[in-house]
Amino acid sequence: MKVLVLGADGYLGWPTCMYFSARGHDVVGVDNYFRRLAGIQWDCESLTPVPNLVQRARLWEERTGRVIQVAIGDITDYQFLLPIFQQQKPDVVIHYAEQPSAPYSMLNRDTAAFTVRNNLLSTLNIVYAIKEVNPLCHIIKLGTMGEYGTPNIDIEEGWLEIEHQGRRDTFLFPRQASSLYHTTKIQDTDLLWFYVRTWGLRVTDLMQGPVYGITTEESVRDEALATIFNYDEIFGTVLNRFVVQAVVGHPLTVYGKGQQIRGYLNLKDTMQCVYLSALKPAEPGELRIFNQVTETFTVNDLAAKVATVGRSLGYPVEIKHIPNPRVEKEEHYYNPRYTGLLELGLQPHYLTDEVLAEMFQLVASHRQNINTKAIFRGVQWK
Repeated sequence: MKVLVLGADGYLGWPTCMYFSARGHDVVGVDNYFRRLAGIQWDCESLTPVPNLVQRARLWEERTGRVIQVAIGDITDYQFLLPIFQQQKPDVVIHYAEQPSAPYSMLNRDTAAFTVRNNLLSTLNIVYAIKEVNPLCHIIKLGTMGEYGTPNIDIEEGWLEIEHQGRRDTFLFPRQASSLYHTTKIQDTDLLWFYVRTWGLRVTDLMQGPVYGITTEESVRDEALATIFNYDEIFGTVLNRFVVQAVVGHPLTVYGKGQQIRGYLNLKDTMQCVYLSALKPAEPGELRIFNQVTETFTVNDLAAKVATVGRSLGYPVEIKHIPNPRVEKEEHYYNPRYTGLLELGLQPHYLTDEVLAEMFQLVASHRQNINTKAIFRGVQWK
């Protein structure tokens, strides 16, 4: 396949480029370095030092003999994006090129406006480029389980069949996001569903839970190929943050009661999910939705796991409940369905003590890079 990875420099984007390239596909990676620049601006850069995208692609070619093409630019600029589609004529577009952080979207009016503008316009431009160049191109868009919120019913995979006054119909599962970022992801889904119905596009929307982990099979033996790893409040995911906090002796920052339940998955499984979705694409005129998680935990569960493993390795891990800076239910029902990707062939990596111990080991090897001032800022939703 000809694969276009948008947001190729990010936590998920760079491993995805390598994953597809290692399996013989032609890969083009596009990025505007937003994540790097925001990390510099807010003093929350990656724990692991990583070369820029051009340098990474060069290293990959030196190691493997395989070429990952690179384009640096902003896909909200249609005049930048369209020529890439015209030149490459991709079979599949993997859309990671969105502002990915709920706290960032809640920092201030400017970050909120950037989130809305970047996330919606990037998706719209992709839709128009596909219509103009190759209407059969498959869009794989990274959604988020946060779109659903925490309803008091089971969360189906994207769709819900309703019976009302004797009649039945199927609708997108109701969404009720808890941040502006998650709200833009809902709007993305609605935008794509409109163009699927109107133009017959083929779209897979992956409702992903928080991801954890540092390495994939392509980078495990070569740290120069490792992905960006954020541990701060703005861009770091909860389990990654907890491991870094444990290593540096910072109390684990559990928000409120810690009973918030979410679905999680290993970085390695994101690679599998995206790849399986590409190999078995949606049909023309289909919006296919998968819930991309492998296990559910409360925040307290995660903190307890990190504390147990950390203490076994000699770290005096402390768990501290702090006032919740977010507006969210802290005790709630949560039962998502996630069978679709398993049926495609996903072989999950579960959160074991061994997985956590490996994360501790890698984080400890970069301990000198940890900026303790970036760990918690208390970004307030209100």
